[in-house]
Amino acid sequence: MARGGYRQPGNPAPVSGPGALSRRTDGGSSQPVRAPSGGAYGERQALEQMQQAAPVSASPGGDVGAPQAADLTADLVGFDAPTQEPETPVTAGAELGDGPGLEALGLPNQPDDDMRRLVAYLPVFEHMANQPGSSKAARNLVRMLKGMA
Repeated sequence: MARGGYRQPGNPAPVSGPGALSRRTDGGSSQPVRAPSGGAYGERQALEQMQQAAPVSASPGGDVGAPQAADLTADLVGFDAPTQEPETPVTAGAELGDGPGLEALGLPNQPDDDMRRLVAYLPVFEHMANQPGSSKAARNLVRMLKGMA
């Protein structure tokens, strides 16, 4: 088993020369310049020039491409198809109607918690609502907070 000795590099230049004699040692860019069609006048040319100024090296996984339309619609159920959950009412997850409501999610009732915290600032909100030109929403907020106090 022989070791050592000169090994021919696979890239175009084993060592870069100085100044004007410099060459790329990484093999150059292997991804083509890509720019979307459409857009404003001259935008595509500007994008192409930017990509040529700073070329992108090849990605290790290769170009995957865009997903096919069949992949995106494989799990969709059509409007005319029968239901896939016959025991679940249509109103499940809604505030009204049959089935579990929002409480099934197990989330805290944040609006009520936040409103209770705002009761401490009721004097500030009352002052704001009593100012000339105050909005109806500001006055309604004060009424709501007073009802909770």
